[in-house]
Amino acid sequence: MASIANRPELGSYWMPFTANRQFKSAPRMLVGASNMHYRSIDGREVLDATAGLWCVNAGHGRAEIADAVAAQLRELDYAPSFQMGHPIAFEFATVLANLLPQGLDHIFFAGSGSEAVDSALKIALAYQRAIGQGTRTRFIGRERGYHGVGFGGISVGGLLNNRRAFGALLPGVDHLRHTHLPDRNAFTAGQPQHGAEFADDLERLVQLHGAETIAAVIVEPVAGSTGVLPPPVGYLERLRDIATRHGILLIFDEVITGFGRLGKPFGASYFGVTPDLMTMAKGITNGAVPLGAVATSDQIHNALMQGPEAAIELFHGYTYSGHPVACAAGLATLDIYAREGLLNLGTEFTNFWSTTLFDALADAPHVIDVRTIGLTAAIEFAPRNGASGERGYDVFVNAFENGMLVRATGDILALSPPLIISKIQIEEIAQRLRAAVDAAA
Repeated sequence: MASIANRPELGSYWMPFTANRQFKSAPRMLVGASNMHYRSIDGREVLDATAGLWCVNAGHGRAEIADAVAAQLRELDYAPSFQMGHPIAFEFATVLANLLPQGLDHIFFAGSGSEAVDSALKIALAYQRAIGQGTRTRFIGRERGYHGVGFGGISVGGLLNNRRAFGALLPGVDHLRHTHLPDRNAFTAGQPQHGAEFADDLERLVQLHGAETIAAVIVEPVAGSTGVLPPPVGYLERLRDIATRHGILLIFDEVITGFGRLGKPFGASYFGVTPDLMTMAKGITNGAVPLGAVATSDQIHNALMQGPEAAIELFHGYTYSGHPVACAAGLATLDIYAREGLLNLGTEFTNFWSTTLFDALADAPHVIDVRTIGLTAAIEFAPRNGASGERGYDVFVNAFENGMLVRATGDILALSPPLIISKIQIEEIAQRLRAAVDAAA
């Protein structure tokens, strides 16, 4: 790829979450996309096994979304959301709320998943203060959790490199232990059987800090960016119960698990556990336009709707909150999901996904775990001596050179293809991935 002719100048763009020098010495460029495939700069088709970055759930190049965006740009390209409104934001909030678990009825819009997380944390603080619990200023995250790149999200997140790079962040934050037990739960389809007791870590932190200091606990229903860690059976239920008993708000970060990824509209729907707040992004617009959102319960929303009517209830928001073009993309996306039934994948389909991957990779060299849930998967490798992450990166590059995009996070590959995938394409992913693993052995 280093010899691509007529490649653009690469120096000016400082790429996110990328080894810039390594990339720019051998760039991997995508210039087009349609349905399940990207097109590389050298004209090759690249099978998208990651839905872009967990977000293109309905596949690439959807004309309905492009048309909705174009029409909205012509009619109303931008409108302020501070003390002003425009109809499409209210319409989209209503349609979105109707998809959510019962009781999550109010939507606060942001511009991304990171903004949604920071918004949820601030709403939690504002709620606790509004009900006379102003001492509750502490947040509890989880080891190996990812909640975006705002200072709040990094603070409650538990990915080591994200935290080490920036030193002290929000004060008073603590973390639950992660639930990854490869010795007991390896090669599991769906929820692992062992580890529900890790939810009791919240009780330990309550005893350590005092419930009266804790505003909220935030977790991903399935920890995604760390390498797809499904919750053990009973874990989320126990976490919900402990939080409720101690007056602690439970926040689900559904930026990855939302919009059909697990075979239900949201992780909360899949696991049957309803949080007090839920963050969303990525699949909310099929990745076409940046947009994030926070859903809250009546209890939280109404607690802040107090005081003089002319007073601002929440001193928080963004220039692009409820952006009309993003809302148009969101409405078109939700229409596609509903029309094509993409938010409720059948059990037979997800079973085929897990079985095909297990059959192809269970005996692959250096593979120590394969785990799946819904239409996600992780393949975990034994690290090379003194070179953690190299094997995962080599498999990622091998796969791309063989016409497939996967996501490497250290020595774990994550898969999350668009929901429009066929069984033939699932078999193709498994075959190409096995070849990439064998070549990196």
